[in-house]
Amino acid sequence: MDCIVRIPKEQGVLSFWRGNMANVIRYFPTQALNFAFKDKYKQVFLGGVDKHTQFWRYFAGNLASGGAAGATSLCFVYPLDFARTRLAADVGKSGAERQFKGLGDCLVQITKSDGIRGMYQGFNVSVQGIIIYRAAYFGVYDTAKGMLPDPKNTHIFISWMIAQSVTAVAGVVSYPFDTVRRRMMMQSGRKGADIMYTGTIDCWRKIFKDEGGKAFFKGAWSNVLRGMGGAFVLVLYDELKKVI
Repeated sequence: MDCIVRIPKEQGVLSFWRGNMANVIRYFPTQALNFAFKDKYKQVFLGGVDKHTQFWRYFAGNLASGGAAGATSLCFVYPLDFARTRLAADVGKSGAERQFKGLGDCLVQITKSDGIRGMYQGFNVSVQGIIIYRAAYFGVYDTAKGMLPDPKNTHIFISWMIAQSVTAVAGVVSYPFDTVRRRMMMQSGRKGADIMYTGTIDCWRKIFKDEGGKAFFKGAWSNVLRGMGGAFVLVLYDELKKVI
């Protein structure tokens, strides 16, 4: 709440949308790739599996399909996710105090200072987090829907309730990884003594030691609220598949 109150006072209301263009550009290819890859991976992991007689294999296959789809998609869209995070954190009372002028400037500056590798700062922990998130997001949802008496004719409200529960749980479980990856992203472009963490493991260790376990979940509640859109996307995709 303190964050919501201070941002418009100190930086103006438009600061709430700082980095949103990168997020919009990132969002559509991310969702398209996630769903496309998920269906392909399901053919690999669930070919010939009977969900009624091989439940645990069916469940594991759904988890694997979701996790693999998330990891594959991330390889393509990570630079945009990176830029979104850097722009959102690039705050200041005036444009002159900000490090980046916009999406293009952010990508150019980071590439000049750190090379292409700089755009993938925090990628390893991001992959770990996205595998956990997408495995739960897609895997648990598909399994829960698949075990209903009549999956294809389930009421849209029931589907949304399942999707909302799954999205909330997936977001909370994977959030510590999201915290670490954002900390690692913020280091890109820093040199020498300005570098706080020597690597992902060091970041985990220092956050826990200096700030405690609760620090890994700072902002988790707002992330759950934001995830309502993700639940809607799951349901909408299923409804569109029925029509198509």
